[in-house]
Amino acid sequence: MSPVYSPRRAPHSLFVPVRGLRYHALRWGEPSLATPARPTLVMLHGWMDVAASFQFVVDALRDERCVIALDWRGFGLTEASPVDSYWFPDYLGDLDALLDAPELGLASPVDLLGHSMGGNVAMLYAGVRPQRIRRLINLEGFGMPATRPEQAPTRYAQWLDELKQPASLRPYDSLAAVAERLRKNNPRLPVDKAAWLASHWSRRQADGRFELLADPAHKRVNPVLSRAEELLACWQRIAAPLLWVEGDETEVLRRWAGRYTREEFDARLAVVAQVERRTVSPAGHMLHHDQPEALAALVEAFLDRA
Repeated sequence: MSPVYSPRRAPHSLFVPVRGLRYHALRWGEPSLATPARPTLVMLHGWMDVAASFQFVVDALRDERCVIALDWRGFGLTEASPVDSYWFPDYLGDLDALLDAPELGLASPVDLLGHSMGGNVAMLYAGVRPQRIRRLINLEGFGMPATRPEQAPTRYAQWLDELKQPASLRPYDSLAAVAERLRKNNPRLPVDKAAWLASHWSRRQADGRFELLADPAHKRVNPVLSRAEELLACWQRIAAPLLWVEGDETEVLRRWAGRYTREEFDARLAVVAQVERRTVSPAGHMLHHDQPEALAALVEAFLDRA
């Protein structure tokens, strides 16, 4: 039997009504730990991930603080959206409502951290609601390649075609098979952490097999083109200091095969007024799994700096 990771800090599970959905969040540390100088740190996971993904980083924090991680709609233990597609404005709406939720008791402003898709949401939100964010941390939320209006007909047609087919995700025969899938996606993920994460990334079905905790509709293409000009208009309004962190072996920009270059991303990031850039090594896109101790040290130093 493979070893299973043992968390150092156990989270408390919370369920909150948000915009008609039963939202799930994990909280480490008591709300009383939050102060104006050290507010609650809110963590936003990426696409096809879950809030528990941040457990390794929270365990690596030197000092205890109040940390809350959300399961986005249709991921983890949060209910799926009643519609058949997912939209970025809904993530912004959910985050805004969660920061207001009396069940979480969050004072404003908060510190906000996001990974990948969660980093993209965090950047947009920090520009739309700059007064609500004290410090901002983006872990490889690069944004999306620029698009052209003439791409719209093809994108809409693709979306319509995908709606005609039922969305599904493959089941797995065991938790070990789920853990193996996690390590196939990221070979740097240690065996014990993959075994632990598998139980939070999936659940047993009636037939004994395991399904991923993700609405298959997330696999459908977004029919609305990502507009770089709108993204930059939001990024320009970010008032909080930003910590940008990436892995030295990240493959994200390479996946777009020249449609989105490092130079283009650097030009986008330059519109943010206060940016501190850091790289962790060796690490890929899932840097919070690959190097949780190094990432935790960067996060604490940035958040606690006077």
